[in-house]
Amino acid sequence: MTESTELKQKKIIAAAIQLEATTGDVSINLERAESLSLEAISKGARVIALPEFFTARVAFKEDAYNAVLPPDNEAVNLLKSIAARHDCWIGGSMLIADGGEVYNRYHFVEPDGTTHHHDKDLPTMWERAFYAPGNDDGVFNTPLGGVGAAVCWELIRTQTLRRLIGKIDIAMTGSHWWTMPNNWGEFTNQAFAAIAQYNRYLSENAPGELARRLGVPVLHASHCGQFSTDFMLMPGVSKTLPYNTEFVGGTQIVDGYGHVLAYRQAQEGPGIVMAEISPGAIEPRQETHRNFWLPGMPLAMKLYWHQQNVCGKSYYRKKGRQMGIENARRIIKESV
Repeated sequence: MTESTELKQKKIIAAAIQLEATTGDVSINLERAESLSLEAISKGARVIALPEFFTARVAFKEDAYNAVLPPDNEAVNLLKSIAARHDCWIGGSMLIADGGEVYNRYHFVEPDGTTHHHDKDLPTMWERAFYAPGNDDGVFNTPLGGVGAAVCWELIRTQTLRRLIGKIDIAMTGSHWWTMPNNWGEFTNQAFAAIAQYNRYLSENAPGELARRLGVPVLHASHCGQFSTDFMLMPGVSKTLPYNTEFVGGTQIVDGYGHVLAYRQAQEGPGIVMAEISPGAIEPRQETHRNFWLPGMPLAMKLYWHQQNVCGKSYYRKKGRQMGIENARRIIKESV
């Protein structure tokens, strides 16, 4: 019996990390991610999910571009070191400058150092100011079986199901999912209350819905904590609004039936969730439809998503891409 067959036929302990990251300071965020990963490993974890952008949260601030890294970097080295030293699999995403663009690249590292990549297909709102869309299926062949990668709002789009369904035994996912502003006044708070509530519902339920539609266990890592950013008003316009918000989180491990095996709310702060999972696919419990979004999406959220993506795309072309690439080049020069 091969190692792959053995791993797929028995349960394995999985962990998902909930991280409180800073903006722009990669080193301190790696220390936090490593500490939580080692805690999970000490408790028996063999597969570990880190959040989207575990190297630094992405606020629309210039110092956030300090987290754009070259393909070979300290974060990837850390993942490889953890995987090799502790005979485990570990994955998470980071901003990578490669081939004249910046991507939100998920890295999944095996114990022998084999590293698989997935570039997120569509940036989410102001994140579009930092990276370009990717184009790959995000399916990795490993001793665990097929491993699929999906990050943040990829979890709620049908095109993610189409690229993963029938091809994977485990889904490695993570998010960087924030909510509405809390500093725009009481009238705005009341006007956005229903949207904020539904946004939280989407975040908390996306991993379970994905699991039911794919029929595989889902590991979902998240960010937590409050942060401030700038809010773009129109494409090409430098004027912004201050936007204070928080991550809605929902770090969890879900089985192939959509049952939540372990859960940590964002309000609980940084930490880990752990559960035994059985790699392998079962018959999906929900069918895939042809709509763009998996759940129902209110018009206001669609408009918000499109407006910020248009603004972000304009900024990326004019300024963001170059700032990201220059930071990656700076890192390469300093390492020589």
